[in-house]
Amino acid sequence: MSEAKPTSVPLAAHFQLCKNQSPKSETEKERMKNIPYSNAIGSVMYLMVSTRPDIAYAVSCLSRFMSNAGLPHWEALKWLLRYLNGSMNIGIKFSKLSDAVELVGYVDSNYANDRDSRRSTTSYVFTLCGACISWKSQLQNIVALSTTEAEYIATTEALKEAIWLKGLLDEIGFLKHKVTVFSDSQSSIQLCKNPVFHDRTKHIDVRYHFIRDIVGKDIINLEKIASDDNPADMGSAQGPRSPLAMMKPHSSDTLVYWTKVECVNKRWPKNH
Repeated sequence: MSEAKPTSVPLAAHFQLCKNQSPKSETEKERMKNIPYSNAIGSVMYLMVSTRPDIAYAVSCLSRFMSNAGLPHWEALKWLLRYLNGSMNIGIKFSKLSDAVELVGYVDSNYANDRDSRRSTTSYVFTLCGACISWKSQLQNIVALSTTEAEYIATTEALKEAIWLKGLLDEIGFLKHKVTVFSDSQSSIQLCKNPVFHDRTKHIDVRYHFIRDIVGKDIINLEKIASDDNPADMGSAQGPRSPLAMMKPHSSDTLVYWTKVECVNKRWPKNH
């Protein structure tokens, strides 16, 4: 794979992976026994957990087939390896951007995108002083019945992580500002802030409603962000957009692009 042509995205849109692509005949099963699929997944998972949030979605998808991977799954994994081959010098640089220590989160979801279970994907990214410190891309535990519900569940998981990170930073006296979490779903934000219990949301499990208390008590600030500016989008879907251009903590007038070797500050128009 070291001489393979690099790709620009971890997982291309034409890969529609499902369990039905697992080997069925004995010939296919014998062939897959000689392919180090599980070993390769372990290697890319180590990278993802350590310094590569840009491959979180691809690793999440591909790891679902470790017990019975087929050739289509292997082709998708090789695509990911080609992407890594072309971005080996990518990493996270922790640098002081300002005197203010800010913990900022971003959350997104992809409704019913798993072809086997139709469960949705939760994705979140948290940055501290402009650098990623926590991220996740994972299937939700329940089947959401609407896009709003999927976003609501994802927001809940992100805010649980925000509370944990806030508690840790408060304990060491490192955090001076309120935590802000950005979501590109206006409907889920309204659902979190609205205390009225609607019939259309009764089916949502009670455990997710604790978020209303968190938002209502002003512990976490939940704000809207444009979809194109949401870096959590890279952990919820596959497609033609390079995730490297999306690694950019949001602030009033500065974007920090997660690029080769180091972060590069670029001015952001005031009227954006």
